[in-house]
Amino acid sequence: MVRGKVRMRRIDDLAHRRVTFCKRREGLLKKARELSVLCDAEVGVIIFSSQGKLHELATNGNMQSLVKRYQGDVVESQMQNRALQSQVYVAEPGIFLVREEMDQLQQGLRSMYGGGAGDMTLDKLHTLEKSLELWICQMRSTKMLIMQQEIQFLENKVKEQNELMNMCSVFGGSPYSTHPVSNGNCFFSI
Repeated sequence: MVRGKVRMRRIDDLAHRRVTFCKRREGLLKKARELSVLCDAEVGVIIFSSQGKLHELATNGNMQSLVKRYQGDVVESQMQNRALQSQVYVAEPGIFLVREEMDQLQQGLRSMYGGGAGDMTLDKLHTLEKSLELWICQMRSTKMLIMQQEIQFLENKVKEQNELMNMCSVFGGSPYSTHPVSNGNCFFSI
């Protein structure tokens, strides 16, 4: 025989409601005990009937310790949430500035590529111009730094080659060398 589908609504008949409550309560408590045994978990279930009667299950035997543990975990998680929120508030001004810069850049790009500057005010255009000048200056300084590093690398390489050549001339040439040895002059110069 197949069970019919139970509609989830309040049972009108008082006797039938009490029987259903009793059966389902026992089923719920049984599942809680099974979960505790199978998974080695601490389970606590608190049920109040419609008459106000308390039904509880604490698998470790003591509901008070379970509730205290729950409250401690709740307090700890609330403190962690507050700490995370304070970190967000500290980082928020920086995030706001980055978003503002991105908005300015996007608006400038829109105006350059098809949108025109017709919808921008004079103040916004001045702000965009200053931002672009700042970014160009930063790009130039980064470019100069990279070029200086590259020049330093090449100068070090030339020095190593000159030292190698000077060593060859001191020892009368290398047996592996195919180039004639000069008389103390460097083959490479900066």
